[in-house]
Amino acid sequence: MGLALVSAASFGLSGALATPLLASGWTAGSVVLVRIGLAALIVAPFGVRALRGRWSLLRRNAGLIAMYGALAVAAAQFCYFSAVSHMQVGPALLIEYTAPAAVVVWLWLRHGQRPGPVTLVGAGLCALGLVLVLDLLSGADLSVPGVLWALGAMVGCATYFIVNGDESTGLPPIALAAGGLVAGAAVLALLGLVGLMPMTIDGAPVDYLGTSVPVWLPLVLLGVVTAAVAYVTGIAAARRLGSRLASFVALSEVVAGVLWAWLLLDQLPGPVQLLGGALILAGVLGVKLGERTVVGAEPDAVPA
Repeated sequence: MGLALVSAASFGLSGALATPLLASGWTAGSVVLVRIGLAALIVAPFGVRALRGRWSLLRRNAGLIAMYGALAVAAAQFCYFSAVSHMQVGPALLIEYTAPAAVVVWLWLRHGQRPGPVTLVGAGLCALGLVLVLDLLSGADLSVPGVLWALGAMVGCATYFIVNGDESTGLPPIALAAGGLVAGAAVLALLGLVGLMPMTIDGAPVDYLGTSVPVWLPLVLLGVVTAAVAYVTGIAAARRLGSRLASFVALSEVVAGVLWAWLLLDQLPGPVQLLGGALILAGVLGVKLGERTVVGAEPDAVPA
């Protein structure tokens, strides 16, 4: 649980760090590429060391690593930023964060792990909490392209949790993170080269709460904290918690994002958002208790 919460808090920091960069002229594509590319450079040496010369693991799982990088890293990022270019951030996040429900359905259909009533109640509390945290009750316009892009981000997010919880690959968590980040960075760079993801940068300092900082500082934090630390701890957590529980704990990323925006951007959360955060935490507790009543195979048991 500790690892999962560290991962969620790290991922949640990305929005508050990136907002001033986007306001100063950076495009979302350039921020994401720097973030994932820097994380790949940091994690790759540790991933190689964790393999301890077992290169056969890489060859055997090459397809899985490529899929993980393309879907769980690159597609999740690219589709989300494409979604918010067509619709408001709140609804886009709500659609993307239906990923835990997709994980539950996948484990039920693929591995026979039928969720119990406590898990379903916890999932319902999480869904209600998301609606409140994202402040969707005030109304928001939806667009068909935006919804489709957000669903693509949801698929990438669900893939992240399902692959993370699969121990049958034999890959150490940090090796999977390294491979996925390298593959994801390559896909994002390709999208930039062919013009599907606009790339614009600006070297001017950026402001956080009236304090001007050099542009390299938030970029380094984005790569080190919100990508390298976030992916490694997220994979390690999913190996211990299983895909289902890890995906629901990750919903606390939304709560963390609101709190980081408060601390760095002075965007104070309202009482409704705080209530939503409490409901998400209560829902995660319900899903945790419901893990004891899952009917079917052991959590994330995958045939070798």
